[in-house]
Amino acid sequence: MVTAIIIICAYLLGSIPSGLWIGKIFYKTDIREHGSGNLGGTNSFRVLGKKAGIVVTAFDILKGTAAVLLPLVPYFADAAIHPLILGGIAVFGHMYPIFASFRGGKAVATSAGVLLGYTWPFFIVLIVSFLIALKLTKMVSFSSMAAAVIGVIYSMVYWYITGDFALFIVVFILATFIFYRHRSNIKRIREGTESKVTWI
Repeated sequence: MVTAIIIICAYLLGSIPSGLWIGKIFYKTDIREHGSGNLGGTNSFRVLGKKAGIVVTAFDILKGTAAVLLPLVPYFADAAIHPLILGGIAVFGHMYPIFASFRGGKAVATSAGVLLGYTWPFFIVLIVSFLIALKLTKMVSFSSMAAAVIGVIYSMVYWYITGDFALFIVVFILATFIFYRHRSNIKRIREGTESKVTWI
């Protein structure tokens, strides 16, 4: 029973559509009707501005972190489930949120939050990788996928050193999610029409 409840909680955490709610409450704007139509941080930056984009991105990261840390809640102490699985469930909730008609984000920020909660040095590696790629290409989508690839490589090395096979498997699955959710971006990158940021 406890395991079922913690799984539901992880999904509901991931399902919180911060971009949608912040847009509607503070800007009277449904970001699904503007820009890319996506509920993630990138579209929040594009539609709502820098301040809202930062808040949405931070919130989406912390959803993944909170899901991984759920077993620290005394009530869930006996739950027979690996924290990384809870993180993966939160990412699924972010992509297919019950609170937003199952139309969510692209899994990048929440996936990063999962790793922040599980092993923060890994999170730092991904953030640095993302920013370097963004500086070079100006494309958030490409940088997200590049960080995902770096994440898989890092987790493979980490598995070899520590024996943490679970981390490798979950990171591989999260990276697959990220590439799947960026299908249209990959097409635009190939065509040379992908949008670029100008602030970095």
